[in-house]
Amino acid sequence: MNRRHFLNRMMAGAAAFGTSAAFHPINAWAQAAPDAAPPMSNSTPRPLGVVGRTIEVNGKAARVFGLAQPDGTSGLTLDAGSSFDVALSNRIGEPTLIHWHGLTPPWTMDGVPDNPAALLGASETRRYTFPVGAGGTHWMHAHTLQEQNLLAAPLIVRTAADRQRDEQEVVILLHDFSFTPAEELLAKLKGSLAAGAMPMDHGAMGQTDTMKGMAGMMASGATGQMQGMPGMAMDLNDIDYDAYLANDRTLGDPEVVAVDKGGRVRLRIINGATATAFTIDTGSLSGELIAVDGQAVQPVAGRSFPISMGQRLDIRLALPKAGGSFPILALREGSAERAGIILASAGATIAKIPVLGEAKGPVLGLDLEQRLRAVEPLAQRPADRRFALTLTGNMADYSWGIGGGDALRIKRGERVELALANMSMMAHPMHLHGHAFQVVGVNGKTLGGALRDTILLPPMARVTVTFDADNPGRWPLHCHHLYHMATGMMTFVAYEGVG
Repeated sequence: MNRRHFLNRMMAGAAAFGTSAAFHPINAWAQAAPDAAPPMSNSTPRPLGVVGRTIEVNGKAARVFGLAQPDGTSGLTLDAGSSFDVALSNRIGEPTLIHWHGLTPPWTMDGVPDNPAALLGASETRRYTFPVGAGGTHWMHAHTLQEQNLLAAPLIVRTAADRQRDEQEVVILLHDFSFTPAEELLAKLKGSLAAGAMPMDHGAMGQTDTMKGMAGMMASGATGQMQGMPGMAMDLNDIDYDAYLANDRTLGDPEVVAVDKGGRVRLRIINGATATAFTIDTGSLSGELIAVDGQAVQPVAGRSFPISMGQRLDIRLALPKAGGSFPILALREGSAERAGIILASAGATIAKIPVLGEAKGPVLGLDLEQRLRAVEPLAQRPADRRFALTLTGNMADYSWGIGGGDALRIKRGERVELALANMSMMAHPMHLHGHAFQVVGVNGKTLGGALRDTILLPPMARVTVTFDADNPGRWPLHCHHLYHMATGMMTFVAYEGVG
């Protein structure tokens, strides 16, 4: 299967619901306790349904998708070291397929259409069995345009230490929502030049001295209008959505989570948005970042944490003994819109929070990324193979690509290094399936950074990652901006002898 065929298959199931779709409300989010389901065994898989449902957005009924257990719980909570044994049933009346983002299943169970598995047909049930792996905050989502219509859910893997720890876990799944179908959004993007953007082919750019200078400006914090480069404006958001959601709700009607006075809370935050980056604002509470993309990092204190599409953050909070109400906000990049939830102790006054903030959300960069250090980094060894990849884009016809991505052939047992350079004027969160990689370089600076599966590359940024080739397959490497991926920013890392 070539890349063009893969992209065409992505479009499957993006149309409106079929008449046979059943609508199931999501009753609860998988917050702290293990799922109330029978123990998994070889003979009894855990049932999970791809369902249709109705939610309320800005006072209007919205028909969306979801992933729910029989009792209505959204997503899954599993034990580290156990078996992932799930019977996935398609109840939406149209084909779909689900990717287990953050887990490392065998290639045949990765959940990407025709790579190699076929789409899951209407009313079809398919069983998935593989080791869950280590603990972490992960998620599951469609690898089609159905993802835009909220076909996503948390996939939390808890360790024995997590279960014993005296803290409350709160899962937050962020999303961007539009009443306009995904195909229409994509057609609008391809049919018109983004306002203020230059109609130039960034793919034609080489890594000239000018480009290197621009990369340096990005590394030093230059954002928005590129300093000293008239007309070179970053393109932060190419879709203005109808709403931004946290656990299916807008900030106008947020979820209120009951917490204990003086208690500890672990936020498991997932950016499931298709085209929106956020900054998490913990407000009056000082947070401690303890994991990214399900991988433990040396703690980093703060109140502001960037999160791009596909990424996850685990943030630990200590609540004051006096209690109170504590908004946890997700600030849309470069805009005033916000989403979020409210943590509230018994008797606390809960104030109304405007959806629009007084200031625009920060533009995401790599400052925090350069500070992160993995708790369990990869073993030191030289790379056996190195690849240089260039992220390109043409805003005039909204097409995106990965230069150098046609030759990513590797062998099992190798240490592989990918040097990524973003030569476009939009940021790209790059996700590799089937593996965790370590960030080892940012804008020319060598570091022993975090383990991740999704790394953000702001405009003109350069990031180097490395991973061990220990999971044979033909694995997608793509931008986690849904519409960038759908228009070409996707390739494959292929093991020799596979596919």
